[in-house]
Amino acid sequence: MKDKFYELEVLCSQELRELFEDLVFSLGVTCTQETTGGFIIRDEDELDEVEFGLQEYAKSLQNALGREIEFKITKSQKENKDWLNEYKKNVRPIEIGKFYIHPSWEESKDGFENIIIDPALAFGSGHHESTSACIEYLQKYAANGMSALDVGCGSGILSIALAKLGCVTDACDTDEQAVQSSHKNAELNGVKFNQIWTGSVANLDKKYDVVVANIIADVILMLKNDLINLLKERSYLVLAGVLDKYETRILEAFSSLKLVENQTKNEWKSFVFQKA
Repeated sequence: MKDKFYELEVLCSQELRELFEDLVFSLGVTCTQETTGGFIIRDEDELDEVEFGLQEYAKSLQNALGREIEFKITKSQKENKDWLNEYKKNVRPIEIGKFYIHPSWEESKDGFENIIIDPALAFGSGHHESTSACIEYLQKYAANGMSALDVGCGSGILSIALAKLGCVTDACDTDEQAVQSSHKNAELNGVKFNQIWTGSVANLDKKYDVVVANIIADVILMLKNDLINLLKERSYLVLAGVLDKYETRILEAFSSLKLVENQTKNEWKSFVFQKA
């Protein structure tokens, strides 16, 4: 182990943090530490390429969204220590209804449906308000034998929950690494997906009993028509990853559906709609 290590502290808005983390994982980073205002990357090798990639990605996001975004990077060099093991000490299992979500280095818990997710090596661990809200909703509206689709599957945690609830589960993500992560986590949890692919749901000729999309509001709004077209009559659409400032836009965009319920956890909104 080297005497020094490099650290990048990335400050960004909550709604875009997952996008920035997806990028750093694709650049070979295997572990990040989430903070109140963003996340931290640590490595014994210099992080100049990662820093450059984040800066360029931030510029591209601003151009695509047509507005300034909250983004700042601070780089430093510090005394070394075993940060992965330090990180593991701070990762705690979480109970959400009938599910017990825990990393692979923690024991399973009797009396629960266990889901194993290693947050240092994936894109979602159940601790985020949006993810936990989705898992709560899926236990209410997804049932054995239903067809289900997870749009933007990330780590696969919601797809795995759907499969453990007995659903015939499809999943997709535009990020190939996320699809690979979902595959690995499905195997780790002893479940199989009906179908999983890299790409979007545009022009998908299939209908589902339950569709869940835990992605940022801008993407949900872009996919509005596709998401509605995926629903059978009386099917459920679960939306999350939406900051409360976008609530009105989401409600207006999906006004053709019946709003069944919604909730707020901190600044994050989640919704359940039904095709009546």
